[in-house]
Amino acid sequence: MDDFLIKFFPSVHEKKQHSKENNYCKYDDQYLQLFTSSLYLYALVSSFGASKVCYIWGRKPTILFASVFFLAGSAMSAAAINIIMLVVGRILLGMGVGFGNEAVPLFLSEIAPVQHGGAVNILFQLFVTIGIFIANLVNYGVSTVHPWGWRLSLGLAGAPAAVRFIGSLIIMETPTSLIKRNYFEKGRKTLEKIRGVRDVDAEFDQIVTASELAHKVKHPWNELMKPSSMPPLIIGVVTQVFQQLTGINAVMFYAPVLFQTVGFKSDASLLSSVITGIVNVACTLVSIYAVDKVGRRVLLLQACVQMFLSQTAIGAILLALLKTTGSLDKAPAIMVVLLVCLFVMFFAWSWGPIGWLIPSETFPLETRTAGFAVAVSMLCTFLIAQVFLSMMCHLKAFIFFFFAAWIFIMGLFVLFLLPETKGIPIDEMIERVWKKHPVWKRFID
Repeated sequence: MDDFLIKFFPSVHEKKQHSKENNYCKYDDQYLQLFTSSLYLYALVSSFGASKVCYIWGRKPTILFASVFFLAGSAMSAAAINIIMLVVGRILLGMGVGFGNEAVPLFLSEIAPVQHGGAVNILFQLFVTIGIFIANLVNYGVSTVHPWGWRLSLGLAGAPAAVRFIGSLIIMETPTSLIKRNYFEKGRKTLEKIRGVRDVDAEFDQIVTASELAHKVKHPWNELMKPSSMPPLIIGVVTQVFQQLTGINAVMFYAPVLFQTVGFKSDASLLSSVITGIVNVACTLVSIYAVDKVGRRVLLLQACVQMFLSQTAIGAILLALLKTTGSLDKAPAIMVVLLVCLFVMFFAWSWGPIGWLIPSETFPLETRTAGFAVAVSMLCTFLIAQVFLSMMCHLKAFIFFFFAAWIFIMGLFVLFLLPETKGIPIDEMIERVWKKHPVWKRFID
């Protein structure tokens, strides 16, 4: 928004006014990129503290802290009168993201029945996509409110945080967390309430056994470095890295910039990003239905083929038709928007939700919070957000071929190294998955 750029990034606004000089470079500014990416850097740092809170006090307090940080960050961002206040707001928002991303996937994986584990876990990604869609709607709605529309845009982030704050007071702690902290009776009653039946002996005993094994591990970070922990650690880390190297966050963060680059006006580009938000939500719903029916590997493999083709096609159109100055004709510009929507569609029912699901299914209880606190996703998100506009300035259309090449590598990784985890309880992963896999069995004693 021009009002926002004039107040905090005047040099970018000046460059934007002379955009005909270079389509690909008009938003290339390290400080502007840092505004977007810094949130994820702070999320990365705070996730280590969140891991400790999650381990000692449980999932519910961690979600509560996440909500408080996010409320404070939203208020600070909306009230910002200088760059320092804006940065402090981003720090608080980043802490909210770090605590939330640590606790919420764990909470969902620990309350879900095994047969519906994938679908319940994907609710996390579903509501992320709903949040993105609502954010795009808000941006589109307030873009004509001058000169303080940007304050509404940043401040309204507190609305979902308020809902989560209230929810964090209502929800119960997970049975796994309670039992792990020696609240056995309370853990059993919670399990009965969640399942809606009194006969939970088998599942309760399973959690107790896993908890006893976890208690023997005094230093989960050291446990992560053992050979037997390498399969889930490598898969968890690589899955998170690949999730970002699809290019999805570059597309979602900078969709308005991308659409303006190919010739859409400001309002039209914001509306186009609303459309991609709708696609994102709808196709995440598809994954909830499909993930426990067709499995994780099938969804990931077919999406690699589809995303590779769509990214390559976008790159080919821009390489052939978008010059350094000027813009695309209407027909190819619309084609780029359609291809972006297809790319988002393919990602939303595969790597988006499953990228969060697989680590929660593969890490054993004793290293689960430590594994999540690696926070690889936050690091990669920070890096992509920080460098994308600069990469687009230097690589131009070849940026899309860059992501397409990574998607090809991702497909090979899934084909040869990623086992299917559908319907397999966490305590049976070693016997049923790792010991039978041609590569990972070498790590298991």
